Amino acid sequence: MGLPALEFSDCYLDSPQFRERLKSHELELDKTNKFIKELIKDGKALIQALKSLSTAKRKFADSLNEFKFQCIGDAETDDEICIVSSVCVFMFMFMSVGPQIENANDVLIMPLERFRKEQISAAKEAKKKYDKETEKYCAVLEKHLSLSARKKESHLHEADNQVDNVRQHFYEVSLEYVFKVQEVQERKMFDFVEPLLAFLQGLFTYYHHGYELAKDFNHFKTDLTISIQNTRNRFESTRSEVESLMRKMKENPHDHKSVSQHTMEGYLFVQEKRSFVSTWVKYYCTYHREPKRVTMVLFDPKSGGKMGEEESFTLKSCTRRKTDSIEKRFCFDVEAVDRSGVITMQALSEEDRRLWMEAMDGREPVGYHGYREKWFILVASRKKITLSSPSGIDEQGLYRIVGVNSRVQKLLSLAMDPKTCADVELENPEWEIKTITSAIKHYLRMLPAPLMTYQYQRSFIKAAKLDNPEARVTEIHLLVHRLPEKNRQMLELMMKHLANVASHHQQNLMTVANLGVVFGPTLLRPQEETVAAIMDIKFQNIVVEILIEHNERVRVCECARIQRLNTNSNIQGCAEFCRWFNQPAAQPREASHTLPYTNTFPESIASRKARALYACKAEHDSELSFIAGTVFENVHASREPGWLEGTLDGRTGLIPENYVEFL
Repeated sequence: MGLPALEFSDCYLDSPQFRERLKSHELELDKTNKFIKELIKDGKALIQALKSLSTAKRKFADSLNEFKFQCIGDAETDDEICIVSSVCVFMFMFMSVGPQIENANDVLIMPLERFRKEQISAAKEAKKKYDKETEKYCAVLEKHLSLSARKKESHLHEADNQVDNVRQHFYEVSLEYVFKVQEVQERKMFDFVEPLLAFLQGLFTYYHHGYELAKDFNHFKTDLTISIQNTRNRFESTRSEVESLMRKMKENPHDHKSVSQHTMEGYLFVQEKRSFVSTWVKYYCTYHREPKRVTMVLFDPKSGGKMGEEESFTLKSCTRRKTDSIEKRFCFDVEAVDRSGVITMQALSEEDRRLWMEAMDGREPVGYHGYREKWFILVASRKKITLSSPSGIDEQGLYRIVGVNSRVQKLLSLAMDPKTCADVELENPEWEIKTITSAIKHYLRMLPAPLMTYQYQRSFIKAAKLDNPEARVTEIHLLVHRLPEKNRQMLELMMKHLANVASHHQQNLMTVANLGVVFGPTLLRPQEETVAAIMDIKFQNIVVEILIEHNERVRVCECARIQRLNTNSNIQGCAEFCRWFNQPAAQPREASHTLPYTNTFPESIASRKARALYACKAEHDSELSFIAGTVFENVHASREPGWLEGTLDGRTGLIPENYVEFL
């Protein structure tokens, strides 16, 4: 299990669990810093101590063997697996090579020292600033909450503004620190391994037996170089997404707070009376509405994150405490079913008290305006985008280069308007190829739900994380055929088109991996924008790569596709885009691959036998489960579009029509 992703929204809760997760990242950075310092020391010994070369090599290799990468998230991509395994390969190679090379200090030592000084040291400075602001914020907050309610209103208002400013500054420092910690964790995947790769490659060219060793290493070196470049590209993409999310959190923190599994959680000060003196103790409290259970954990961030024992009780009632009845502000009283007496609690602000009161169904509740759901309605009904020119498939940077926004919007507005769509002619020089491709991407992004649906988004990601490559393809293939029929048809067209684009990658420079980077976040966008979701972008890209490379397995016959697309108003526009691109060019080209069957399914199909081409597991009682090669009896058309009805072992049920061929 790798390091947990640090969500920006947790910076506002500042929970004990968040502090524990943050501490695990800090420990990993400390370990990395110590390891790099040791590795630099050993590298210098390897370069300078020619007399003790054998000992230095062994120590260097041992250091590599002891280090293990910890990736963020619960799974690793193939590129990350290759990078992680490279350390072991380097260890064996260092044990096999001979003397030192020229400029090894520039190749190995200086990059490692630069990474340690510029990245890890920056993270340490950010931690000092974060710890300092934590202590300052906690002190100001406690002082603020100790103010008497009998103070002048102007004095209280000024104090409220002061603590709000300190709190906001603390949140910003916390967000920046979390961002920096995760950035360093991701950077080390390439900033650390790349110097080792360069150093090792230099050794091969210098030594007497380096040529033979380099030939054996060449295949792995090529794969590793590609993996490093892919990881770097994904890092740049992920970093910009995470940085964008951090800026959004800074600008509108309340709009991006995480949805907790608890009804309410956060810090509260609890009044504890001991021998004529009352003290206020800080607890991290959670409340579950369903069992009405309150849990309190003694925790103070200033003390280094030490946690006390957990206390819990069942809530009986909650009442707001009037200001004239207690010196403290923002107070409310709770009574417990399994605990005697009244417990007085102090929230962090008036708004915080209001939320606790509303969650606990307290007396004198203040209306809580919940989050409004935002629905994006795509005005696409009975509208059609018609593109007709096949040019541009060889243009460099296809889909990566962005068109001018005003022209893209103009094209979409014309193409989506039934009054003007018939007049859109893409051969017109006004419509550059980048304008057309940007319109396709924009159309897919503005659908109410991603083409591959929120329902199956996590399933696709899980399939991409499988260890066995063939199992990934099979599982993704099965998931595609569980999509709603019109989504699946649109996806098949898109993948066929993108496979066509990728087949011209020597001209347009858009490989399957590049297309995955472009379309992964669009076709599989998550429902909630979190750091963990951003870390899964690399697996979204892998899903799209698999679909492009194996697009023949998810395509239905052309006639049935076109017939059904004519009834699809929501995604017909994008289908026309793709159909335009999938037209053959004027010059002759190699024929495209097709599925090994060319059935068409007319509306009236006489009862006959059919054989399964793929395995299928039923999701409903009305469907049949079967394996590849199964023969069905009495197969005929059903009322469900895209499904046939047949009999297997005496049971009649539904069969996906593109899973079978008639005998």
